[in-house]
Order: sequence, then structure tokens, then C-alpha cells
Amino acid sequence: MLRQHRGRTSRQGRDPLSWRAEPRSNRAADSGVRPPSPGQREQGVARLALLKGFQLSLDGQPVELPLSAQRLIAFLALNDHPVQRAFVAGTLWLETTDERAAANLRSALWRLHRHGDLIDATGSQLRLSPRISIDLKEAATCARQVLDGLPPSRESDQEPFHLSLGSDLLPDWYEDWVLIERERFRQLRLHALESLCEQLTNTGRFAEAIEVGLTAVAAEPLRESAHRALIRTFLAEGNRGEAIHQYRVYDQLLREGLGVAPSDQIRQLVGDPSGDAAVTKHVTLQ
Repeated sequence: MLRQHRGRTSRQGRDPLSWRAEPRSNRAADSGVRPPSPGQREQGVARLALLKGFQLSLDGQPVELPLSAQRLIAFLALNDHPVQRAFVAGTLWLETTDERAAANLRSALWRLHRHGDLIDATGSQLRLSPRISIDLKEAATCARQVLDGLPPSRESDQEPFHLSLGSDLLPDWYEDWVLIERERFRQLRLHALESLCEQLTNTGRFAEAIEVGLTAVAAEPLRESAHRALIRTFLAEGNRGEAIHQYRVYDQLLREGLGVAPSDQIRQLVGDPSGDAAVTKHVTLQ
């Protein structure tokens, strides 16, 4: 739905430099994208990182972008389809007039165009160039493969697959359109980590299963299903002491964090039917 014009003509109390558009002489009036210049960067390998934080790189070199351009790139990456310019401008610059939001969008497009064709602009629609690889998209694809019982198809050169599932989407961004997608990916990655832990346990790959299970627990310390998966791994490899210790760690976290006891389901795994708080009296968290 297109954003309605609310008739605002000023933004009192805010730094005007934070929203001032690029002078018209520096940008195309209609399309928002300048024609290629002789010194413009040639097409290369482009990669966008949204997990842990924002980072755009071209041919392995990081690209410094103003926040307005970062927000535009991230927004288009999270909307994996062409979107209307008016919708993009209205979402990213919600507190301005429609005219000012459109001007800010043109300015951000101009700044990005200096780094190559990162955004496909066709008519009234914008879309992130398909040549840009996105770590979030890769991690989500692999997570769904794990949930389908398939081995992950991606092994990053930078880190093992399961570690990418231990990271939040843009953890230091707090806009509504980020928060919704962050929670969506959080649920997906936690379920995938737990499933992968169980799959590795079932095939006797206990060291890997424990590493994955610990990643799941670290991602959400109060999530019982993650602790259950890890405890089952310890029990499967015959380390009952490790299983009991993990249960006690979770018991203490849950009581101190939420003031409730663990469920019967996890207590029965380690043979503790009582749920007595004394079980964790002298436990030191590690």
C-alpha cells in the first residue's frame, strides 16, 4: 500500500543535515540514477553481509557507504522482489513529507550508482541486483535444507555453516522492517540448529553435534529445546555427567531469568523428576 501524504513540510528539532537531499545538479531529476561516468567502478564480485552487521564488499574490498545508502541496500535485500519507489521512500523516510522522502531516495541511489549497478531501477520499481550474493539468503536456504533433512549445500570459506546460524540479522538496527525479518530468521535458524544437532547425533558425529548444540544454546540461552538437543547428544555419547551439568546450567538460568522450573520433558532426560531448586544450589555457570 502506498504511503499517504501527511502534509508535513518541516522536521523541527532534528538536524537538517541528516535528511538534506543531494543538490539537484548532482543527481538525475527523474530516475534518481546518473549515467555511468568514465571513472565509474567496473562490474565485479559483489557481496552483502547482513548477519552480525552491515558490510558491502566489491571484489573482496569493503565499501564505505552513508547510512542512507546502507538502509536502502538492506531494505531491498530483505524484499527479494521489485518494490515501488514510493513504498521504499515512504518506509525508509517515514517522518518526512513524500517529496522529501523521494528526494532522499534519489540521493541514496546516486551515491550507490558510483559503485556500479548495485540496484536495478526499472520504471517505478527498484530491486537489488541479482549479481550481489547475500549471506542472509544463503544461510536461510541452508537452514531450510537442514529442516528438510538434507545436508547444507554451502560451506563458507570464512566460517562453518552452523556459525552463520548463530548470528542475528543486523543486530544493532532497530527499525520495524528490520525487527520483523530478524525474528523470522531467528526462529528459522534456531530450529535448524536444533535439527542439525539431532541429525549429527544420530550419525554418531558427536563432536560436531555438541558444537552445533552449543551454538544453539548461545543464540537463545532460555530456549529449552536447544538444551534438550544438547543434553541428548551428551547422553548418546555416554557422558551423563556432561548431560546433568547442562541440565543444571539451564535450570539455574531459567529460575533466575524467568522464575520458573524446567519442564518435565527435560527433567526426565537426566532422571530428575522432582524439579527441586536445590539441584542447582552450588552450580557455577561457565
